[in-house]
Amino acid sequence: MDKVYASAKEALAGIVKDGQMIAVGGFGLCGIPEALIAALRDSGVKDLTCISNNAGVDGFGLGQLLNTRQVRKMIASYVGENKEFERQYLSGELELEFTPQGTLAEKLRAGGAGIPAFFTRTGVGTIVADGKEIREFDGQQYVMERSLVPDVSLVKAHIADRSGNLVFRKTARNFNPNVAMAGKLTVVEVEEIVETGSLDPDQIHLPGIYVQRIVLNATPEKRIEQRTTRPA
Repeated sequence: MDKVYASAKEALAGIVKDGQMIAVGGFGLCGIPEALIAALRDSGVKDLTCISNNAGVDGFGLGQLLNTRQVRKMIASYVGENKEFERQYLSGELELEFTPQGTLAEKLRAGGAGIPAFFTRTGVGTIVADGKEIREFDGQQYVMERSLVPDVSLVKAHIADRSGNLVFRKTARNFNPNVAMAGKLTVVEVEEIVETGSLDPDQIHLPGIYVQRIVLNATPEKRIEQRTTRPA
């Protein structure tokens, strides 16, 4: 089955709607689906709940959706580097559900595995546990966390075949596999598309069963969030 679409706009057509929960892969600006985020912005959908490790930077990544006021709520583990996020949150324009980074990864992985909830010690005794069930196991307290199953997942990979089997490149293999698994419908942006059967099965990082749509972005911008240099 050929899952390739001609553009990011076409790949999102008919599947993104107001009020949805949308998960976006990436870590900072590493491994983010740049073209898909821009197409989501241009679609004009609003009142979104976005799940991502962070919210990009001002004017790039998910920061673009903040500028256009399309995000109602963020579920994230880190929200620095973004002044507009800070402004909207402090002024009460934006909801925020802080989630410890490992817990966020597991909430997505569990959602993709069909596990509705799990217990973790992370967050016990803090505001992270407010309003959540606490249970004792072997003399230790654990907080119950519900898994996440977004309506749509937007993912960045390096290579895909036309059936959606994916290969990630280096640290871009961060939240992307879990985000892809968790989504009810997953759209992947890749730098290279090859024919089905040309990838070594042992080198595939995520099978195509989790992928419904693919779009090519052969020349992503790949911004560096904080460039650090030293004298030669």
